[in-house]
Amino acid sequence: MNRALKPSPEEKHQHADIPRKTVYRLSLYLRCLELIVANSGKIVSSAALASVACVQPAQLRRDLAYCGPLGKRGTGYDVLFLRNRLEEILGRASLQPVILVGAGNLGQALLSYKGFAKEGFEIVAAFDLRPQRIKAGKIPVCDMHALQPIVRKQAIRMAILCVPGSAAQQVAEQLFKAGIHAILNFSTAVLHLPETIAVNNVNLAIELENLSYFTR
Repeated sequence: MNRALKPSPEEKHQHADIPRKTVYRLSLYLRCLELIVANSGKIVSSAALASVACVQPAQLRRDLAYCGPLGKRGTGYDVLFLRNRLEEILGRASLQPVILVGAGNLGQALLSYKGFAKEGFEIVAAFDLRPQRIKAGKIPVCDMHALQPIVRKQAIRMAILCVPGSAAQQVAEQLFKAGIHAILNFSTAVLHLPETIAVNNVNLAIELENLSYFTR
């Protein structure tokens, strides 16, 4: 653990009340509900929603219990109400600004992806050590020196990290100090940051390695 980074007393109170694994499943339930809405469904039972999400009904009910009273025994859940409640909890009720750091090949591919807005997220700026060499369409690619002012001015809380593994820890610390609360880490590095900052790791090589085991 990096001892140089210490969260402030205010940041210590920003831990999520819902367990991380439950939050992941809530995102899964939300996508299942969106499919049900698209098929004009109005009421769904816990058993039916659990079946679509491939979880046990008891697990689904435990997960949704973190969200407050949502349904009535014997009648199921109002699909629109439950979808809206999960969107509110997961921060999907309004478009969330996100920054991207590391506008190389992977970074530029993510900047070109049009699906983020449909999920409630907008990449508002990208950062790189050599921004003048990069073309990213309408999204501005800025020098790293501009990172902190932009993050603080726009109250950005989320970042996508696409830098090489050798630079990832240093950049992650910059993001923390700038006020970022959550990082989607595409680098190969294991980040050591205070518990107040949420990190989700996306390592494509590890995922392929895991799948390779099941093809033997």
